[in-house]
Amino acid sequence: MTVTVFDTTDISHAGIRFKQSDGTYGEGTDFGLVGTMEGEGEVQSVQKMQGARIIKQKSKTTKIAVTVSGHIPVQVARDYFGMTNEKLKAGVYSAGINTLGKDFIFTVTAVDDFEGNKKLMAFPNCSNSGGFKITPLEAAVEEVAMLELTFDSLPDSADQFYYEAIVADTTDPTLVEQWHTNFSRELVELVETV
Repeated sequence: MTVTVFDTTDISHAGIRFKQSDGTYGEGTDFGLVGTMEGEGEVQSVQKMQGARIIKQKSKTTKIAVTVSGHIPVQVARDYFGMTNEKLKAGVYSAGINTLGKDFIFTVTAVDDFEGNKKLMAFPNCSNSGGFKITPLEAAVEEVAMLELTFDSLPDSADQFYYEAIVADTTDPTLVEQWHTNFSRELVELVETV
């Protein structure tokens, strides 16, 4: 079956896998509740000019700038922003001029309630592009403010910066089961059999 229409009506799950100090990625964890997510490609154009006229042009996407708003767990926020409790008393974390967030893999499950389908999405090589941020503070509100995060999805080892799969189109149950906990290029890559 090939799904030809997908209308996102909800985001049912988001996951994050942080890069560890040894260069490997830890197991994916729940990112939290996502309210909105959008991504926009940044392009680089090459033009062929004849005098002042452009006669040919090609544009290539070099990265995707992603913005996510949501409610995220405390430890996810600390790892995302690179907060540390090194040389601090128990329970105290800090951020400063040398604070660098951990690189990560970001995954999402979008839902199409009209057709009953789910779309798995992954950004395989991400880093925080918005700097340190604190959730807006406001007393006596009816709705808790969401934290808005901005990050860039850069090319991975296969020069890809975005993957997606509609669950109804997949044939590998392991792919669906491990999308949020163990996403990698190896998980989605076709292995040729001889």
